[in-house]
Amino acid sequence: MYGQEVPTITVAKGDKINLTVSPLGGGEGAAATKTLQNDLTLSGCFTLSENAVYTARGTASGGNLQGQVVDHSGGTVLSKSYSGNARENAHRFADGIVETLTGNKGFATSKIAFVATRSGKKEVYVGDYDGTNVRQLTRDAVISVHPSISPDGRRIAYTGYQSGYPDVYVIDLASGARNRIVNFPGTNSGAAFSPDGGRIALTVSKDGNPELYTVGAGGGGARRLTHTRGVESGPSWSPSGDEIVYSFDDGRGPQLYRISSSGGSGQPVATGHGYCTEPNWSPDGKKIAFNVRGGGGFEIAIVDLSGGGTRIVSSGENPVWGADSRHIMFAEGGGLYLLDAVTSHKTKILDDLGKITEPSWSR
Repeated sequence: MYGQEVPTITVAKGDKINLTVSPLGGGEGAAATKTLQNDLTLSGCFTLSENAVYTARGTASGGNLQGQVVDHSGGTVLSKSYSGNARENAHRFADGIVETLTGNKGFATSKIAFVATRSGKKEVYVGDYDGTNVRQLTRDAVISVHPSISPDGRRIAYTGYQSGYPDVYVIDLASGARNRIVNFPGTNSGAAFSPDGGRIALTVSKDGNPELYTVGAGGGGARRLTHTRGVESGPSWSPSGDEIVYSFDDGRGPQLYRISSSGGSGQPVATGHGYCTEPNWSPDGKKIAFNVRGGGGFEIAIVDLSGGGTRIVSSGENPVWGADSRHIMFAEGGGLYLLDAVTSHKTKILDDLGKITEPSWSR
């Protein structure tokens, strides 16, 4: 196999690849195997079974993981070594397997941010996508809401009330440094990082009513995008960074609109629903997940931008896409859930932190 191109394997929607995970050897092997199996199961791409077409194997010890995937004829389709902590190495190996065997991006190394009330106040928390390594990021003892994790998972923007007013702050996760980047008079909220991490879209009310703005991720360079009498909220960027989808309410109920990220006029997105909020644009650019008001509360809908209509996929709030444009993280009943939008399989990720709301997911 050396020197040859790895074959592209095309997988039909909903089909799963049979994969055997041999227990990894080495001192960190048992823990790495458990993480790897969980990642591959949550990806929705595999059926883990014995005597499958592909076998994942390797060793993990001393901060190094040597991973391989071989096919049933013994050919190597993936061979790579990873260095770091055992869990991170296993996540990276899982993403390598997903990308090699399906051609899609994996999300095992991704990070999440969300609001939780365990302390008695709304504070921002961060963790790994699978609900491990969760830590409380803010301890402001005031309201902290609308966290947005940067696509690379290294920064969090959120709205905090430390000054007594809603301002937008950015925290660097590695250093812990926090900067207030937007503090216009009035409300500054709903910050969302652009795909390249260089800009932030948000709602600003300094003009008298809430309008859509973009600013540099370090503050400054504010640009007003909308000029309406209604309320704009919940911006989310297209993967190219050229457009922003948002919720617009002119008093007749919120609807989804899209606008050029350099300004112009907003254009309605046809959803077939009368009350649409919290849009989130998928990384493949093909669809938008959003909230609609259903019978007993909020439901999660997906609109196909190529004209494929809208479908309801679950109850819940604040849907955000994963890197694979297949999975959605959302909040429901105080817990955090992962939904496979292809199979409708729902997995609880977290539920012991008070009430969890407003997830954000790195890509």
